[in-house]
Order: sequence, then C-alpha cells, then structure tokens
Amino acid sequence: MNLNIDAEKELTYDAIVVGTGISGGWAAKELTEKGLKTLVLERGRMVEHPNYPTATKDIWEFENADRPTQEDLEKQGVQNRTGYTIRQSTKHWFVNDLENPYTEKEGKRFDWMRGYHVGGRSIMWGRQSYRWGDFDFEANLREGISIDWPVRYKEIAPWYDYVETFAGISGQAEGLDYLPDSKFLPPMEMNCVEKELKKSMHDKFGRLLTIGRVAHITSPLSHNNSAQRGQCQYRNLCSRGCPYGAYFSSNSSTLPAAAKTGNMTLRPNSIAYELIYDEAKGKATGVKVLDAETGEQLEFKAKVIFLCASTMGSTYIMMNSISNRFPNGFGNDSDQLGRNIMDHHLGVGASGEWEGFEDQYYFGRRANGIYIPRFRNMGKEKRDYLRGFGYQGGASRQGWQSLIAEMSIGADLKEAVTTPGKWTFGMGGFGEVLPYQDNQVTINRDKKDKHGLPTLTFDTELKENEFKMRKDMASDAAEMLEAAGFKNVRSYDRPSQHGLGLGIHEMGTARMGKDPKTSVLNKNNQVHACKNVFVTDGSFMTSANCVNPSLTYMAFTARAADFAVSELKKGNL
Repeated sequence: MNLNIDAEKELTYDAIVVGTGISGGWAAKELTEKGLKTLVLERGRMVEHPNYPTATKDIWEFENADRPTQEDLEKQGVQNRTGYTIRQSTKHWFVNDLENPYTEKEGKRFDWMRGYHVGGRSIMWGRQSYRWGDFDFEANLREGISIDWPVRYKEIAPWYDYVETFAGISGQAEGLDYLPDSKFLPPMEMNCVEKELKKSMHDKFGRLLTIGRVAHITSPLSHNNSAQRGQCQYRNLCSRGCPYGAYFSSNSSTLPAAAKTGNMTLRPNSIAYELIYDEAKGKATGVKVLDAETGEQLEFKAKVIFLCASTMGSTYIMMNSISNRFPNGFGNDSDQLGRNIMDHHLGVGASGEWEGFEDQYYFGRRANGIYIPRFRNMGKEKRDYLRGFGYQGGASRQGWQSLIAEMSIGADLKEAVTTPGKWTFGMGGFGEVLPYQDNQVTINRDKKDKHGLPTLTFDTELKENEFKMRKDMASDAAEMLEAAGFKNVRSYDRPSQHGLGLGIHEMGTARMGKDPKTSVLNKNNQVHACKNVFVTDGSFMTSANCVNPSLTYMAFTARAADFAVSELKKGNL
C-alpha cells in the first residue's frame, strides 16, 4: 500500500468555511484570527478588492444605455425579475440561469437571486443594517407560532457591538427598545422633504422616521484591520462594487483581515456539494468538492466545518449529504431541513409629490434612504394579521429624464435640463413572512446543473396573513404622505411581487431551536446531531422579523466561531 502522506496533509485543515459572502467572510476572519488553519471554499471565480470592473465607469461607457440585451435576458431571466439587478454595469455579479437552473412548483414563483464569486452577495447587498430586540426574539413564543428562538437579545447584544465596531454602521440613535441602537458612526443627512415628513409623522401619528442604518463608513473606523477602506463618496454606485471600500463587504473587510493572519487558504472555483460523515466517530470529517474549472473531484478534511454558502446553498449541501445515519439529509432528524422558508414581502407602498422647496437640493447621491420602523401590532394594538412591517424610501428631485423632448429646444432645452424637477417621495414596505412548514425546498436529482449536480425545487407562497398585511402596507403609506401635505399620492401593490425571493432575504431552512425534534441547529448554530458542523447563514433563522437580516448573520457567525474554537480547545469537537 502506498500512502501519500504529504498530499493528505495538503488537504487537511483545522477548519473549513464554505462560502465567502457576509457570513462566510466573518467565519473566515474569526477562525483564522483565533489561530485555526482555515480553508475557505468559494464555488465561483476570484474577485479581489478593489478590482471591480465597472466601478468607475460613466453611464455613457456602457452599451445599450446600461440596459440588458435580449441575450442577457435569455441567460439571466430569473436574475432580472427584480427589475434592477441585470444591467451592463452589474450583470456580471449574477449567475447564468441556464447554467444554474432550479424548479418552481406550478403557480408558485420563487425568485432566487445568486452571485457565484468571492464575496458573494456581500458585493451587491442593500447594506441596511438593523439589530433585533427581545420583541423579535420572543415573537414566536408570544404568539404561539412555529417554535421559540433559543436565544434572547442579551446573549446577542455583545456580538452586535463586536461586528458593528469592525464593519462600520452609520445611523441615528433613537433609544427604541424594539429597534435597539447600534454602535453608530455619524448618520447621513436627511433632506428637507424627508425632515418635513418626519415632523408630520411624529406630530400626527406618534411614529418615527429616521435615517437608514447602513454599513457605510461616514467617519474613520476605530481599527485598521481594513486599511483599504475609505469613507463613502456619495456616488450611489454600490452595486458595482466599491473601490473605496466605503461599504462593508467580505472583499474589502473580513477576507483581507483573514488573509493578514497567514492562516487562510482561499480556494475559488470550488463547489462544495457534500459533507463527509464518519459514522464511527459521529463527526463530519470533511467536504467533497468539485473543481469548477477542471472537473476534478477533491476531498478536504477538517476538525470543524462552517456552512456559510447562503441559505439555499448550505441547505443544498446538507440535503445532498446522505448516509446511513442521515438518510433524509445531513442533520435532518427533525424533518425541518428545507422547510420554513421565509423572506420579506415587498412591492407595496405609496408615492407622492411635494410642492415647495424649489430653491433646495441635496449633496451628492446618498446611498441610503429613510427608515420607518414597525408600528403595527405593537403594544395593545391588534390587527387582523400577525407581525408587522417597516418602510424604506426617501425624497428626491426629478431630473432631465422627466422632460418631454417636443416641449423645448435650443436655449429652452438647456435651461430645462439644468433645472431640477419636482420633489417626489416614495416609500416601500418590508413585511414579515411567517415560518410555514410547507414553504419548502427539496433536492431534485432528476434535473442537473451544468456540472451534472442535482438542483433544487421550490414550493413556496405568500399566505393569508401576508396578504392582509399588504393592505395596511399600502394604505398606511398613503395616509402618512397625505397627512403631511403631499400631492398626487398613489398607493401600489404589484402582483408580480406576490411571491418569495425578491426581498433577497431568504432564510429559515435549517432553523435553530431548543429541541432536536423540531429544529436542525442548537443555540450555538451547531447541527444538533453533529456538533462539529456549524451553519451561520440565513438558514438558521427561526423567524424573519421585518428588518434586513445581514447584521444578525454577522453577529451570530462571530458568536458561533468563538464558541467553536473554545469547544475545539476543550476537546469537545
């Protein structure tokens, strides 16, 4: 028997992290900084900060006026369902749907937005960053919905502090117990119309309007572990990738910090598709990987594995990991793997026009808007639905695009082009989706992707609770604008957005809980049935709240990594 011991060593690490998005970047940083030799696997191509190909281009440098071509739409039809993701300036961040197919149950649309490259969706995310409070962690228990969260705010608060200090979150402290304040950098400025609405909402409804809380640097950070990060330039070209590192991404922040330790091995073009489980040891010993460029099959080994491949990516790997111990998917003793898919439902709100302030404008192109926190089903108020919603949006002045070409020529046209148009305000709701067991994803071994790997089938829909909520989301938005004095107020509810996925906040498919009979993970993000595997992306979420979830993924990932290293040192893993 010939044993290549050196080759075995080359494929063996202390830890493996699958995925390089927001949670994967944090896992890589924390594990390497704590001394673990860590292999970080990314299924897509290499992207290195600050090399974002379209970041500094002007709009006129793009073909087709930056709009998608028919060929683009054929390749990225699903990715274009948002209406804004597939442009000449951004299409390279999103997958080819023909090469990466999935299936939707008839009549049940699921919009799966994906980015396969180093950094994942941390390059394209909306950057809105909000803490959860006990009001949110206790919601399931309070209402008898689904299962209770196994954690409370006091356990997560120090980790929110920790990740915020590193990432840089700008915002305004408001002192709300149901929307706890972060460790804030200075807030961005609201414009004059937004301030008018803020005052009106306070005076007439007792409701709060505040500036959005975003992962944008507005003043120097207190650390230098992300030395390439500069302050926000107010370009609002964030979805192209920021060469200044002004917003938090894995590429500009956590991955460079991990690389700095000398303990990270980053391997792009590496599709992790299965966990290796040793039944005698009762542990996962590694990960099976397909090299996306060569087709080579590889097996990497480690003491600890962090699945951070995005909600559906991590769940896919677990579903595809079949053994005698786990015949229905890795860690799936509860039959909850793939179930309880949540998102935030949107595409509903209102807009209006403001008369006045013609002599005022605003600085730059602020990559942020306003935020109106949840106010429904708070205190003693009870609507005919559970949970609630918040609003994001903002005021701006129309530009030259509003002109009708036939109305002016020559000097009149030049004058019109340089004169700002009307003030308008738009606000869109982000509503909570309840965790329904029958909103689920399953593995489809009959339909393969371009690599010959199984794909996923989605069976999801909004239900009665969400549709009742949407009525308030539209009418409340219109009511607040009208009360403030806006004109031509119009509410909307777009039928094309009556599904899940477009919030790009999919979560819940491997939820955490106290009881292994009803959950996949414990309070430390460990798989109940296999303690050396951790899942820290959106999969672990037990409810959805109505705020953007990425900050919570960061906090839980840092916390889980700290716990994992501690347990490893104790010999418990």
